[in-house]
Amino acid sequence: MTKPERTRREQAVPTRVVLVFQGGGALGAYQAGVFEALQAQGIEPDWVIGTSIGAVNGALIAANPPALRVSRLREFWERVRSPRLLPPMLPMPAQTSELINNLSTLTRGLPGFFTPNPAAWFGGVHALLGLKQAAFYSTDDLRETLTELTDFSLLESADAMRLSLGAVNVRTAQMRYFDSRRDETPLGIDHVLASGALPPAFPAVMIEGDPWWDGGIVSNTPIEAIFDDSERGDALVFAVNLWQVDGQEPSSIWDTAGRMKDIQYASRADSHIADEKERQHLRRVIAELAQLLPDEAREQAREAGLLDEAQTGTLHIARLFAPALDGETHTKDIDFSEKGIRERWDAGFADASRMLEMAPWLTPCDRLDGIQVYTLEGLDEQIPEQAVRG
Repeated sequence: MTKPERTRREQAVPTRVVLVFQGGGALGAYQAGVFEALQAQGIEPDWVIGTSIGAVNGALIAANPPALRVSRLREFWERVRSPRLLPPMLPMPAQTSELINNLSTLTRGLPGFFTPNPAAWFGGVHALLGLKQAAFYSTDDLRETLTELTDFSLLESADAMRLSLGAVNVRTAQMRYFDSRRDETPLGIDHVLASGALPPAFPAVMIEGDPWWDGGIVSNTPIEAIFDDSERGDALVFAVNLWQVDGQEPSSIWDTAGRMKDIQYASRADSHIADEKERQHLRRVIAELAQLLPDEAREQAREAGLLDEAQTGTLHIARLFAPALDGETHTKDIDFSEKGIRERWDAGFADASRMLEMAPWLTPCDRLDGIQVYTLEGLDEQIPEQAVRG
């Protein structure tokens, strides 16, 4: 009897797939491009973890059937695109055009996303408006958009894609990942809005009697949700980063604001991964030592819980970094222009396609290394061109 031919996905990704989406406003178009590249290769994630705009993209993916996921992403990004204010043939310096677009976004909001809150704008920052009004903008438009473009009932089926959305409790400052598989209360649009409620721009969202804000305040790279999860084993993680980890020394206050923002929102992914590497190594060592015990002693150790941390699975983390576009500034996260969205989407598609072509996770690794990390830059240096194309 011949073995059944492996599917296209199994050939490229012979394990469960996890997407990790940062927050970053307009930069999130890069994440949409990454997902489109995966789907073009027949790869659908098993689990999506998102914060802020990453939560929005994650919901558009998980709360739609596979055939509609890319089209729903594209429709969302077309809806929230900032309108063209000036004729395209009108000559104007790029900085002036950017300033006009940004001022429009700040004063008029974005269609399908957010609108100014008059009570906050005219009442002043000290006005006692209450929790739901204490923000410069309303996200009622985003609620309507997500109502039209998502179906959260799909998450309730047994074989549904898992969705986790990061938010922080306003009262306790505790980070929480609302989870479609773990939580008793089904996920819905409120959870997405809570994950993206970045103060003081957007209002807190009440869930289960508590107010919640954007999880990016605490951790904008929600990769720790994987490390803390009880479901261990092999996984391929696409960690999609929107902010620049490395950068030049700033020479102006304008540049300083941009570099500060990158550092702040790039979050602590590097340290999270480094810490987890050590833990995964120890888990592998425990598993190896357990095999050296006599059967009776190993069974006793298992019953005593001494082998609970033993693990042989491997986390393959493919880190993708959105490139800096020519001329972008620290206001890049509100650059919802047609050009900005298109270029970031295309960059995400190209980077993810290159990573899938290289498929470094298919290369055997040291059995004691529980985490393997890949970047396009690192792979370009390590893998000869003929090996990539071979």
